[in-house]
Amino acid sequence: MDHQNTSHLSSNQSDDRSIYTHQVLSSLYMLTFVVGVALNGIAACIFFRVPSDSGLVVYLKNMVVADLLMLFTFPFKFVAGLGLGGWRMYLVHCRYTGVLFYCSMYVGMISMGFISLERYVKIVRHTSSTTSTCGLRWCRVPKLHLLHRVGFAQGLVIFTWSFLFLCMLPNVLLTSKKVNQTNLQHCMLLKTPLGQQWHRFSVIFNNTVFWLTLFLLFFCYTSITCQLYRSYRRVQRDNSNVCRKSKRSIFSILAVFFVCFVPYHVLRFLDELVEKWKSSCSLDKHCLLLQLKDAMLFFCAINVCLDPVIYFLMCRTFRESLIRKLSVRWREVEGVTPTNSRSVTYLVGGEEVRTKVKEEERKSKI
Repeated sequence: MDHQNTSHLSSNQSDDRSIYTHQVLSSLYMLTFVVGVALNGIAACIFFRVPSDSGLVVYLKNMVVADLLMLFTFPFKFVAGLGLGGWRMYLVHCRYTGVLFYCSMYVGMISMGFISLERYVKIVRHTSSTTSTCGLRWCRVPKLHLLHRVGFAQGLVIFTWSFLFLCMLPNVLLTSKKVNQTNLQHCMLLKTPLGQQWHRFSVIFNNTVFWLTLFLLFFCYTSITCQLYRSYRRVQRDNSNVCRKSKRSIFSILAVFFVCFVPYHVLRFLDELVEKWKSSCSLDKHCLLLQLKDAMLFFCAINVCLDPVIYFLMCRTFRESLIRKLSVRWREVEGVTPTNSRSVTYLVGGEEVRTKVKEEERKSKI
């Protein structure tokens, strides 16, 4: 009798999680897909017209590619979650698009680490490198400054994609069991015994990538904060506006990382602990933890909607191109013919001051 009640309770909990995961979260994924396609479509149209003249631009473009690939997996997750495509769609999701989802997510995460390290070198190490007394030219450029170079950044991005692809490929090849009624609701059951072992290795590897990236972000932005504080104290004038803009652009990536990735990986760690001591954990708590983990995975997916904020705040070329396009579109809607103008930069008290000069005025002066 007790066994029947426990089975009935477990079945109800499984049904509740199935409704929550397959219907509620699947619909939210589709909504995120619509918003993400709009935002990242605009970002891609602007970014891929911007020349890759620095390592930062290369890393930001790589984040755009990772976000677009992640967005590609959302419709498959939606269809498979609602059971609209049958067992074939579920198999495609488990074998291909689910793996692509995680691969894209961790490539984007590693790109955030590259950007943080590049900003650290740019802000913190710049002073030490310029005051180096080494006579040789190559000694005056530390190896970390290679992160600024376009060729090195492109090679680093290609290596990252290739390495993660090779690590994730066995998850595709070893998900090869035939689909039946017993394994239709769980991707893990579609894997061979070797595939299940490789999946556990992938989980450990992904968790390692996350914690290393988190440590790197913490170290870089702590150092950047200290450097900015010392710099603003040395300057004997009001730099509150400059300070605010610097903090807003630099720490946007830290805020996105903590909002999107930290909750999921913390819950994933707790879930692994529960798996080890499942006997001491009630079914209610374990089911609640699984539902929370599914929800936090959705927070990882929201990353595709927040990354354009990073592009806008961190890349001046992207920001100026977007504002220019929006202003032209606004003038077209208002029926105002845009005038030919160009941007001129003046140095006033060591700061850049931009102004617009009409093309006709420039020609008349010539």
